[in-house]
Amino acid sequence: MNRIVSVIIVLTLTVAAGAASCRKSSAATVKVDGSSTVYPITEAVAEEYGKTKPDVQVTVGISGTGGGFKKFCAGETDISDASRPIKPSEVDACTSGGVDYVELPVAYDGIVIVVNPGNDWAQSITVEELKTMWAPESQGVVTQWSDVRPGWPERPLTLFGPGVDSGTYDYFTEAIVKKEHSSRGDFTSSEDDNTLVQGVAGDVNALGFFGFAYYAENKDKLKLLPVDDGKAENGDGPVAAALESIRDGTYQPLSRPLFIYVAVRSLDRPEVAEFARYFLHEGIPLVSEVGYVPLPEAAYPLALARLEGRKTGSMFTGGSQVGVTIDQLLAREAE
Repeated sequence: MNRIVSVIIVLTLTVAAGAASCRKSSAATVKVDGSSTVYPITEAVAEEYGKTKPDVQVTVGISGTGGGFKKFCAGETDISDASRPIKPSEVDACTSGGVDYVELPVAYDGIVIVVNPGNDWAQSITVEELKTMWAPESQGVVTQWSDVRPGWPERPLTLFGPGVDSGTYDYFTEAIVKKEHSSRGDFTSSEDDNTLVQGVAGDVNALGFFGFAYYAENKDKLKLLPVDDGKAENGDGPVAAALESIRDGTYQPLSRPLFIYVAVRSLDRPEVAEFARYFLHEGIPLVSEVGYVPLPEAAYPLALARLEGRKTGSMFTGGSQVGVTIDQLLAREAE
């Protein structure tokens, strides 16, 4: 009799476990991948959304903007985080993959230039000096800080930056080198900005660049360099990256909008449409919380109208758009 009872208990537990497994596997899922810069926003939104919709699983990956678009255009994800507008080659890939998309600006960001706190010689840097450091022809030639500015020490120059699949890398090279996706190759790269933070924090000779939020989270480990673009209209001399200078457009040319791209066919699934709406409404306060600049209040209803109307395509052409201010972005969104 005890054996029979034991068998019944085992069968009951097995059936219950199987049912739970089926429920878990059939749970609604929203798949997001892409920019490491946009990741902190999306991760925060996903976490808050999960509190209201525990039956929906939102997964957020970091493949870089370019890596995210590869998955997105192949139909592997529902939403792609991007720190630059979609490139023509990616538009073609999405067309080939049958993926129509809605482009939604969600925040504004500044790319920071940081050095190790032990660096006592560099107090600011110019756009031309950054080009001297990062241009393709500088590889093997510009190897010391003294090669960049007279008076800086003869110390090795070690560079850290996002990987080549990163939209931040694309934007930085367009803004600084004047050619997107073009730079020297002898720098330490990673799609994970936390790895870059650790690299600069651990090397007194290092300089790196990445999104403002990662600096804001690690101010005690890094030293920020104000940037001088040589244009009087953007401030007198070097301008430090800060929420206000990013917001008012004086931190140039390294301020840029951030996006999410939503696949139209994924919007047919209620969980994807609801998450995208949540992002543009309840998600707004989270932009500031994770260290980025929210768009003006008027921008989010315009973006929501774009989402609800399933307005496809991009407001931009050719990938990275250097120097686009928040006001200019808002004007494009209203068209």
